[in-house]
Amino acid sequence: MVKHIVIYTLKQDVEKTNAVKTIASLLEPLVGQIPGLRKLEVRPVFQGGMDYCLYSEFESREALAAYAEHPLHLAAKEQFWDWLDSRVSADYEV
Repeated sequence: MVKHIVIYTLKQDVEKTNAVKTIASLLEPLVGQIPGLRKLEVRPVFQGGMDYCLYSEFESREALAAYAEHPLHLAAKEQFWDWLDSRVSADYEV
């Protein structure tokens, strides 16, 4: 299994509470729709200087790579990508 964690900062002019809720509503339903995506959560961050965290689990590295290019993921991401200022990510296997 691969765990994929991304922590984001939103642009200054973005209303953070609503943005995080919207992003969660776009990404979390992808579980069960994209092969190999086992779990996905989007939550606001309360310390560390970032705005929200995406935590997800995949069956394999290949499933993570396929998710990155999957049309449903790309369509969801297109709806909020311009709200993002920066991101830090990490992937690891368990």
